[in-house]
Amino acid sequence: MGDFKITVNSEITFQSKSGLSILESAIAEEKTLPYSCKTGRCSTCKCRLIQGNTKLIADELGLTDQEKGEGWILSCVRMAESDISIEVDDFSDIKLPVPKILPCRISEMQFLGCDVLVVKLRLPPSSNFFFIPGQYIEVIGPGGVRRSYSIAGFYHDQKIIELHIKKFENGKMSNYWFGEAKVNDLLRLYGPLGTFFLRNDEAVDLIFLATGTGIAPVKAILESLVNLPKEKKPNSITVLWGGRRESDLYAQLPVTDLHCTYIPVLSRAQEGWNGKRGYVQDVLVSMNLDLSKCYVYACGSDSMIRSAKDLLIKNKLPPRNFFSDAFVCSGLD
Repeated sequence: MGDFKITVNSEITFQSKSGLSILESAIAEEKTLPYSCKTGRCSTCKCRLIQGNTKLIADELGLTDQEKGEGWILSCVRMAESDISIEVDDFSDIKLPVPKILPCRISEMQFLGCDVLVVKLRLPPSSNFFFIPGQYIEVIGPGGVRRSYSIAGFYHDQKIIELHIKKFENGKMSNYWFGEAKVNDLLRLYGPLGTFFLRNDEAVDLIFLATGTGIAPVKAILESLVNLPKEKKPNSITVLWGGRRESDLYAQLPVTDLHCTYIPVLSRAQEGWNGKRGYVQDVLVSMNLDLSKCYVYACGSDSMIRSAKDLLIKNKLPPRNFFSDAFVCSGLD
């Protein structure tokens, strides 16, 4: 298959690369398109096909049937089959940090329950690492195994990156983290990556939905908002964090500093739980907020994200106001 011309928003052009998706072709030519999971599940890379033909190379699980009918595609699982023109979110005013490979050492490990590990990675003192809260890194472990983890916090003065890691049975990287890893182990990371970050925060109503370790990028975003001057802060912030049991809600969030509404939600709550029960998206709808004026950022399992997107759009959330980051198990984590 030959190379084809790809035009974005009638302004940016680049060439497709044989065998590569639209997104990977853009990355190869250092052009910025939104993306996150790269598996067709989270819909972050959604764009509208204006002209030309594309080939589907994996299921577009992140799109509704209505969106597909309206001409939306996911650039991570589509290849160009002709010259094409697409429309996508404009990132021209956002300068994304350039991803790089850096060495790092495990500085601290804290096991929270049986299936969550908080890891702090220490970068070299001379390293020059910057990220936009919400982005992720790839950790390159023993044998070159690579896995993606959202950045839960970066403490610049200490050169420390915080990660929240969920255990997957018989996963290669999970076996390392939960059975072999020790403080001072030498690893490598590649990043920062992804475009799951606030598109806007001033004078808007922000809602965050998270399940499990999907709270990690939300924590980083919330921390970035704490020290903003009052005139630059959102009108309101609502955080719904879901788990099965109370022990799944393992992290402290800066909700008091932000005066935001925090709602913990359990789907399998035991007796004595006085909080909300069920799923975060259902609890949000039950609050009867005017979703037409809200911006929703969802992070967690792809099933939660698909369900939340469908439900919230049915309840008057503008589709363009839904942003997501699906935590997708590789099957070998």
